[in-house]
Amino acid sequence: MTFTTLEDAGKFYRNYAKAAGFSTRVRCTNRKGNEIKNQLITCSREGKWKSKISPTEKTNPTAGLNCPARIYIHTLKDVGAWIISKVVLDHSHPCCPSKAEMLKQYRELSMSIRRTIENNDEAGIRPSKTYQSFVAAAGGHRELNFIEKDVRNYITREVRNVSEQEDAKEFGKYFLRMKEKNPNFFFELELEEDQSIKLAFWADARSRAAFEYFGDVISFDTTYNTNRYNLVCGSFVGVNHHGQSTLLGCSLMKNEEIESFKWLFQCWLRCMGGNAPKGFLTDQCASMKRALEACMPTTVHRWCIWHIMKKIPSKLNGYKGHANIEQEMSHVVWNSHSKDSFDRNWNDFLLNFGLADNKWLSGMRSTQRSESMHSFFNKYITRNSSLIQFVK
Repeated sequence: MTFTTLEDAGKFYRNYAKAAGFSTRVRCTNRKGNEIKNQLITCSREGKWKSKISPTEKTNPTAGLNCPARIYIHTLKDVGAWIISKVVLDHSHPCCPSKAEMLKQYRELSMSIRRTIENNDEAGIRPSKTYQSFVAAAGGHRELNFIEKDVRNYITREVRNVSEQEDAKEFGKYFLRMKEKNPNFFFELELEEDQSIKLAFWADARSRAAFEYFGDVISFDTTYNTNRYNLVCGSFVGVNHHGQSTLLGCSLMKNEEIESFKWLFQCWLRCMGGNAPKGFLTDQCASMKRALEACMPTTVHRWCIWHIMKKIPSKLNGYKGHANIEQEMSHVVWNSHSKDSFDRNWNDFLLNFGLADNKWLSGMRSTQRSESMHSFFNKYITRNSSLIQFVK
């Protein structure tokens, strides 16, 4: 048989293989200079594959079986065509035409399937859930010509395989679209020399409006690492009239240096019309403290109890009876229902355990907003989230 091109000959054999119930691979291609002279295409189970896994633990049923099935394709230089010069049809294994479409070579994702996978991944839907939705829509696994692994591979290879610079570019474009939709959407970006994100801050119109009502005391937290680039997420959180956490702005930072925090706090002040809150609750970060003093000198700064409680073991481990100290401290913190009762119980606690001179324990106040905001973010993003997935 003769063919106009090498691709036509290869396609002919692949179509035959699918109809017969096996898959193929190009075993070798011989060239002379830049021109291909001949090609060997074999059954995919040709050759021997030595597994590092013991035979009893093997799970791959497509390992090589020295299958002899193959074709040789040569060029007919004089007539400018290609010919199948030799054919071996026998196989060393059974073939199954009815299941051929599930062989790796023939599995494929249609354009509509790919768009659905992309949209679901952007919405934070797990690959297993996406695949099950396809199964339900088709009426069963047998009605699909792909498997769950193909969905996962597509997400890894195509959807998430973008560079940090490309992701940053889409990140900025999304903010511009949001600004066009609502002029009260606020954002500022600072990029590295390679055009990746260095610093970013944004707040929607609802957050800016909420600050006017719930901006007296703000909690700011940067202990949530949000995505594949290890950017640090910062969240500005207030409390509404119902005691619920209200998001008042978000940020991403490459580092937690003083200048980064200064940039961020100045952005936030510009966003909120230059109005600094009366109180600001943070974790025990020295860089953040110095930046806050420089940008909001009239704001009262306090530490967040959630971060304080996490550090009890390391800070009080040197004291005799530190387990009792930790237990009593937790009791005072969580069971004092008013400012007066907390101050009274706290002073008694310091005196009873001889901790009155401990600098770390002096002047503490409480908020739980950081922990609740972590829980909020965990519902929508993972460590593999891209920038555009996070901001949406």
